[in-house]
Amino acid sequence: MKSSKRLLKMIMPIIAIICTLIFIPWEIVWTWAEPLPDTVQEQVNDVRHHELDGIIVYVNQQGKAPAFYAAGWMNKEKKVPANPYALFKIASISKLYIAAATAKLIANHQLFLNDTLSNLVPELTGRIENADKITLRMLLQHRSGIPDWIDDKEFPWGKPPSDVSQVLNLVLDEPAKFKPDKRHDYSNTNYLLIGEILDRKLGYDHQQYIKKEILDPLELTHTFARMSEVDTSMVVSGYDSHFKGDVKRLDFVSPGGSMIATAEDVGIFVRTLNDGSLLSGDEQKIYSSIYEYGHTGLLPGYQSIARYHKDIDAVVIQFVNTSGGNKWTVSESIYNRIIKILRKEKAEQELQK
Repeated sequence: MKSSKRLLKMIMPIIAIICTLIFIPWEIVWTWAEPLPDTVQEQVNDVRHHELDGIIVYVNQQGKAPAFYAAGWMNKEKKVPANPYALFKIASISKLYIAAATAKLIANHQLFLNDTLSNLVPELTGRIENADKITLRMLLQHRSGIPDWIDDKEFPWGKPPSDVSQVLNLVLDEPAKFKPDKRHDYSNTNYLLIGEILDRKLGYDHQQYIKKEILDPLELTHTFARMSEVDTSMVVSGYDSHFKGDVKRLDFVSPGGSMIATAEDVGIFVRTLNDGSLLSGDEQKIYSSIYEYGHTGLLPGYQSIARYHKDIDAVVIQFVNTSGGNKWTVSESIYNRIIKILRKEKAEQELQK
């Protein structure tokens, strides 16, 4: 009996090591452990080794001309090379635009942060738990407790609903995840509802307001509300491990995830959002209290990251047209490596002064 226990103690660590070696995500380890290249373009070129179909990177760094990088395919079936100026589904980065528009309306006293969902959309009383206690602020901050429609097992990913109300129906009459304002829990339903609230308050599509108040003043002519507004041949093809072939034509219309843009347009928007030139003083104060200044996005076939890095005074946008499996972690690792390269370049420039 003792010898059996002794043998087991010897064998178990060996089994653990073997299991680790078998199941460890080596692709992620390699992405993290590889020597850092000298330039962003070299890092971008490396994506093919990580089974990513294509990548676009835009860098807007103070004191330098905007830089564009691309590698891989815009459409791999037709062998169309990645184009840094192509349109891309930016998914949840769309929420930054909606939050900025909402901040403007609040500053103009057209909306109020303490307005409740019941007051703003009365028919949802009794259909969404705690609608009489959930405020606009809670929706904006993802503190409502409303379930995320994206988690519904019945959602038809292969044929997304073309009507936003069909998406909302997925969470109606469902129990809340927690009491309002008890914690932060990201839910796409929050911004779907904000889109509806803005439409009602404005009396027209909130995307028209975003265009008039945000896109047009910044001359962002390559940013669109939905796929239906664009020439699809100008949109990067998307590839996801759960689907066969290009998933570009899957059209997701829910507010907070529907917008299409170039990396440059997103970069200009994020720069102005962060440097205070987009919003007035009151608007900026409100925005700072309700939402973040950078975002990521994820849809089948489309991964995006949009962030401002204060230490190097740079906005860096990254689009990857491959998703599924561990591709998000790989994509994020590549983004972090690009930031390290930019920091290294800045440090070297400081030393030369």
